[in-house]
Amino acid sequence: MKRLMLIVIAATMLMAAPKESLAQDVLDGIYRPEHTLERRVIPYAPLREADIMWLKRVWRRIDLREKINHPMYFPEKPAQGRKSLFDVIKDAILNDGTLTAYDPGALGDDDMFTKRMTTDEVRSLLVRQDTTYTEDLYTGEMRPEIVTIEVKSTDVKWYEVKEEWFFDRQRSVMDVRTIGICPMKANKDDLTGEFRGLQKLFWVYYPEARYVFVKSEVFNRSNDVERRTYEDIFWKRQFGSFITKESNVYNRAIAQYKKGLDALLEAERIKTEITNMEHDLWSY
Repeated sequence: MKRLMLIVIAATMLMAAPKESLAQDVLDGIYRPEHTLERRVIPYAPLREADIMWLKRVWRRIDLREKINHPMYFPEKPAQGRKSLFDVIKDAILNDGTLTAYDPGALGDDDMFTKRMTTDEVRSLLVRQDTTYTEDLYTGEMRPEIVTIEVKSTDVKWYEVKEEWFFDRQRSVMDVRTIGICPMKANKDDLTGEFRGLQKLFWVYYPEARYVFVKSEVFNRSNDVERRTYEDIFWKRQFGSFITKESNVYNRAIAQYKKGLDALLEAERIKTEITNMEHDLWSY
C-alpha cells in the first residue's frame, strides 16, 4: 500500500512539473556532444629566426560565395550548435570578451594591430540608428521614423587573411602561419544602393582567435559525427581564396598595378612562385 502511494505521489509531481524543466532533459540527438568542448589548440612548432631560410608575407581574400567556403557563411542564424564565422567572431568580441578587435584605419590600410577597439566602438560600428521619412496614410505628411541598421552575418561575404609562408630548415618543411583575419562587407550608397567597394570592419589577431575557433563547430558534408571546427579549416587550408597582395618595396596591392584578368594571373604567379620555392629546395 505504501509503495502504491509513493507511485501515485511521484506521478502527480511529474504531471505538475513545469514544462520548462522537462524540456531541459530532452536530448536533441542520440548522444550528448562533448568532443568539441574538450578540444585544445595544437601548439605551433617552435621557431628560431636563425632557422628561417626564406619568408614571404602575402594577403589573400576568401569569398564566401564560393561553394567550398559555404561552411564559413552558413548557418545564417545559429542552429544545432553551429554559427557562421562572423557570428563566432562577433560574439567573442561583444559578449564573451575573449577576442580583441583592431582598427583597420580610416582608409583600411592598417593591418599591423596598432590600435585596439573597445567593445563600444565595435558595437557602434555594427549597430547604428538612422532616420527615415514615411508618408502618413491619413494626413499625407512625411513623418520621421528611427530605424536600427545592424551588420548581420549575411552582410559579411569576404574575409581578408594576412599570412606568412616560410621555410624552416630545422624541420626541413615549407610552412604557413596565419597572422590576422579581417571580415569585410559591401559598402553601398545609402540613397541609391550603388556598390562603393568593400569595407574592412576590423582585424582579429589569429593566434588569439585560435582558442575561440577550436571550440566552434563547422558543418561537414560527408559525416555529421566528424564535426570540424574553424581552427581545422584554417589549419588544414580547407578554403578557397586568391592572393591580393605580397610584400613588396612599394607596399602596394595587386589591384594597384594590375586589372581584370591580369590581376588574377599575377595572383597565380605569386602562388606558383611560393610552390616552386619549396620544390627548388629539394633534389630528386
